[in-house]
Amino acid sequence: MKRILIALLIAVFSVPTFADEGMWIPMLLKRNEADMQQKGMKISADDIYSINQACLKDAIVLFGSGCTGEFVSDQGLLFTNHHCGYSFIARNSTLEHNYLANGFWAKSFEEEIPCVGLTVTRLVRMEDVTEQVLKGVEDKMSEAERENVIAANIKAVTKKATEGTHYSAIIKPFYYGNQYFMYVNEVFTDVRMVGTPPSNIGKFGGDTDNWMWPRHTGDFSVFRVYAGKDNKPADYSADNVPYKPLQHLTISLKGVEENDFTFVFGYPGTTNRYATSQAVDLAANVTNPVRIDLRTIRLNHYNNAMNQDAAQRLKYSSKVASIANGWKKWQGESLGINRLDGVEKKQEFEKRFQQWANNNPMYKDVLPSMEKNYAILKSIELNNTYFNEAVRASDFMGRAATLLTLANTTNDSLIEARKNAFIKHNETYFKDFDKHSIVDRAIFIETFTYMCKAGFGGFVANKDVDIATIEEMLGKIYDKSVLTSEKNIMKLLANYKAKDAKKILKDPAVELYQLAYENLLPASSRKEYSKVTKEINRLYRLYVKGMMEMDANNVSFPDANLTLRVAYGHVKGFAPKDGVYYKPYTTLEGIIEKENPDIYDYVVEPRLKELYNTRDYGQYANAKGELPVAFIATNHTTGGNSGSPVLNANGELIGLNFDRCWEGTMSDLLFDPNYCRNITLDIRYCLFIIDKYAGATNLINELTISK
Repeated sequence: MKRILIALLIAVFSVPTFADEGMWIPMLLKRNEADMQQKGMKISADDIYSINQACLKDAIVLFGSGCTGEFVSDQGLLFTNHHCGYSFIARNSTLEHNYLANGFWAKSFEEEIPCVGLTVTRLVRMEDVTEQVLKGVEDKMSEAERENVIAANIKAVTKKATEGTHYSAIIKPFYYGNQYFMYVNEVFTDVRMVGTPPSNIGKFGGDTDNWMWPRHTGDFSVFRVYAGKDNKPADYSADNVPYKPLQHLTISLKGVEENDFTFVFGYPGTTNRYATSQAVDLAANVTNPVRIDLRTIRLNHYNNAMNQDAAQRLKYSSKVASIANGWKKWQGESLGINRLDGVEKKQEFEKRFQQWANNNPMYKDVLPSMEKNYAILKSIELNNTYFNEAVRASDFMGRAATLLTLANTTNDSLIEARKNAFIKHNETYFKDFDKHSIVDRAIFIETFTYMCKAGFGGFVANKDVDIATIEEMLGKIYDKSVLTSEKNIMKLLANYKAKDAKKILKDPAVELYQLAYENLLPASSRKEYSKVTKEINRLYRLYVKGMMEMDANNVSFPDANLTLRVAYGHVKGFAPKDGVYYKPYTTLEGIIEKENPDIYDYVVEPRLKELYNTRDYGQYANAKGELPVAFIATNHTTGGNSGSPVLNANGELIGLNFDRCWEGTMSDLLFDPNYCRNITLDIRYCLFIIDKYAGATNLINELTISK
């Protein structure tokens, strides 16, 4: 059966009919080669991925745990997005050396700043291991039995692949477990910060422009990977040397024109293109609206605080970026799904599938069972949403959860470790507590009040209670908790032992958190959630397999799962609504047009304005004398593609992928070529900032540049 399935998957991929939609497996790119070349590519599939020669894949890395980066020199210099390096830039910043606000440029190796905890992962090779992983799996097995066999097989296969090497290996399922690929990786742990523009360039437009087009953000940062003297990964040491990659990218200054071929090579995170109509409806019309409302509350309070002084801006900037990213994306996703009648389109396909499945006993009950399970999942997901986006919205409740964990710990050594960690956290937490408590208290009260009025906070007050009364009750809980008094919390923790757990459990914040957990996520609900999601995953495995059998002549690609993929398309503008057409590129002129000294996100750096006024663009201007900033194309991307290289027909670097257009963010579920566009930082603007703005010519001199 497994060999038949593998043959089926290969047959599905073999048909040469492709569209702009697609996140293709590099190892199988030979099947796309003719189509890519017909659309304009001038290199071969082997130039992109090969295990027999150095190729473009050797220049592409997983940056941290959720972004992409690329080597751009033979000394381990690496480009990624500013927002990908953001947390490490913030972590290395202080008010005295505020790299977020002012930027940073190392003029020598010695000035580069170590980033503790940052990893860079290079793919050595990938391999289809479906047959080995599914060895011993039989249709009559229960899901638990199946999972146990697969887990044992994966352990054996990865052990054999890495034995006697410094490599690591991971095996990931594709098509909901119908296929498996192994990725053998090399992980580097000595990564150092080399350069970053100030946030007024790297995050120009802020959350207002996030996910939007036209875009004018210089979203890049520069790092370097270090290795031992044998060029192998090594923990940080002053004796380490810059890593010499097997391949680094050549940078093209020729730019792009509309309809030019481009491709993106990176690590897309998660898509759900096989989702049923119930899943699409759940996201667009049930959970997304609640998430958006609750995150709006948090963002309003954080942004108000950030506008008051630099210290609060530095404190909340990373948190706000994280919160706002999903907030804006979900808005566009719901809008796009409903504009496309996405639920109805899914239902139309499901009707066709069911007609086919009625004559195939293996698949006949898949969709009816899916509908039944999603009906159960809907209410549980709403409770999960309120717990994560309302209950856990404030630091206050997060700290209550930490305190509750301590109270539930009985092992003496573990108690000491958790107690000491919390003491250390408190020492930092209370440094600016007067200002922070105003913000956090407001978030706590408003998110809980919202939940109560929506009918999900009955453990506090039912929705018929007036808002003022609810707010007063919550305010008392906040003010009376030991968590809002440095003196009281430190006194409680100083000599804390297991016998003192009752003191914690009586704290009003801990009591509230425990009530929220027990009411929104009771044990019965958690058990049901686990059961339903496992069953849904099993049904998806059958559903996808059935889809492939039903439409064997259609090209199919697996959902993104943070593995290396290739997406390709063309530079192209689009019409987001009637009477409006967006050109496919922006220029420095647009930054000047957006300038507003009274709004932090639209402040233009004086040096940048000076270069604009003198038109001192150097070799980075286009043929019209403009300085390009960003461009859009029809490449299919998602989260994780941030920082991915965007390459031209010759495989040369022309930009860094950093976003999608808001109107097309439903592409994780539904791809529409009329609206779905990836947003790319033009590499010429990136180099212009490094060279003309920052004067970091030492970095420019490292690069291989094609003019």
